[in-house]
Amino acid sequence: MSDVDLPDLEMFRKEARAWLEEHGEPVPVAAPADTEEEASVVWGQGTFDVAVFHNLDHEEEQRRLLACQAWQRKKFDAGYAMINWPVALGGRGLPNSYVRAFLAEESRVVVPSAGELPPTSMGLIATTIAAYGTDEQKERFIQPLMRQDIWGCQLFSEPSAGSDLASLTTRATRDGDEWILNGQKVWTSGAMFAQLGLAITRHDFDVPKHKGMTAFLVPFDAPGVEIRPIKQMSGGANFNEVFLTDVRLPDSLRLGPVGEGWRVALTCLGFERDHSAGSSSNHTGGGYKQALAAAQYFERTGEPVVRQALADLYIQHKVAQFTNRRAAARLKAGQTPGPEGSLGKLMWTANMERTSHVISKVLGAKLVADTGEWGTYAWSEHVLGAPGYKIAGGSDEIQRNIIGERVLGLPAEPRVDKDVPFSEAQRAARA
Repeated sequence: MSDVDLPDLEMFRKEARAWLEEHGEPVPVAAPADTEEEASVVWGQGTFDVAVFHNLDHEEEQRRLLACQAWQRKKFDAGYAMINWPVALGGRGLPNSYVRAFLAEESRVVVPSAGELPPTSMGLIATTIAAYGTDEQKERFIQPLMRQDIWGCQLFSEPSAGSDLASLTTRATRDGDEWILNGQKVWTSGAMFAQLGLAITRHDFDVPKHKGMTAFLVPFDAPGVEIRPIKQMSGGANFNEVFLTDVRLPDSLRLGPVGEGWRVALTCLGFERDHSAGSSSNHTGGGYKQALAAAQYFERTGEPVVRQALADLYIQHKVAQFTNRRAAARLKAGQTPGPEGSLGKLMWTANMERTSHVISKVLGAKLVADTGEWGTYAWSEHVLGAPGYKIAGGSDEIQRNIIGERVLGLPAEPRVDKDVPFSEAQRAARA
């Protein structure tokens, strides 16, 4: 779409605002409606949820997902779910400035939040299919994922392959025009509600570990797929184990070329680190605006130490936003995610830690005493959950390696198994 074909941005914003006012429930806001800033939190109004990992029972999590699905379907049918996607894939082909304008307006209405599964489906699985899928795969999966008619999740981590994803052992064996998958995946967020999994498997054990992998789209209703929730000590069961036992898939469900599974995985992880798919009102855990609202309510903003901490949090919040916009611009230009994703992921986890630091100063004992007061003890779920995101989506150590090698040009870490067949490396590791 050329510049002359673009709709007027302000007219687009007004039309989106009118649609949202008609279909959404307004929330109290303090930010002006003509800016692209997130709406502020009005203390004591609405629900307060800053949990990083939700601890919900099955029925409550399903209810939240259905509410999220209903809202996304409205957006999709009105043309607001794929604003910057290519027209050929069902999108409107508009620049990211239109996405930001819509998100600014959407932040002024109540948007159902359902944890990690919806943004994973739309921001990771759909986008990776767009990058590597055949025309048939794109037509079959992208719009259903973006409308949330189906949900998709990642089948990456394994019991013996966590941060070192290239050490996975789930086996894919070719049988004519089909593949047979056998293995176990773990820490799979949302698998119990998903219909599709993006699985990275090993088809060749006799080449170096990064070269013998192939990606597949696995329908969860296929015979041999078993999902077991992992009960966490906090009570929730958002994570799952997924067992693949003689799962037969047609070659048409292979994503990308044979042997290119590592590149597919890196692309998907790049989207994950960018965090470019979620709406501004649907962040994981709390952030600057919630911390500021607490400081204002408890009259702590006049204290120099708290003011300095809030200023630092705001600055880093904006830097992370700009980094993600650069990554989004790369995608718009047809490029796959680059090192910006690792920078964004590191900044995100660092800002979670900064938020914990600020809110601990603001709340003090209210953080650990469950008095039922709005917006206080709920923060404990953020403080206790934030460290987990230093591992999720690739550990902070892995991100620093990527930045060091691909951005700073530092020597790569020594890898004794780099040119060794994976089967030999496994035997050496067990010896």
